Amino acid sequence: MSGVVTKFAVTSMAMWIVPVAIVYGFYYQMIPGVSQLSSSTQTLISGFLAVISVNLVIGFYICMAMKETPHQEPQPDPTFLANAKASVNQPTSSQLSDDSKGKGKVE
Repeated sequence: MSGVVTKFAVTSMAMWIVPVAIVYGFYYQMIPGVSQLSSSTQTLISGFLAVISVNLVIGFYICMAMKETPHQEPQPDPTFLANAKASVNQPTSSQLSDDSKGKGKVE
């Protein structure tokens, strides 16, 4: 269980850090070749790359979740299962009244 929480925490942090780092890198021209672009082009490209990076992080998380194998098969609660079987086998009051009316009737 802690592995799932850890993966979720890491991908949640990555969904915040990666886009902010991309925008920061474009804003302070830390990425080579960015200084040659106009200000509006830098803003558009950094925004598009930030959105794409969030989608890639989400896709990565989905792939990790689908590859994860369950440790054990889920088992039903034995008390609930016993109560469910008992309620299915127990006749209802409407069935009892229908049976009493239909016993003397001949068709």
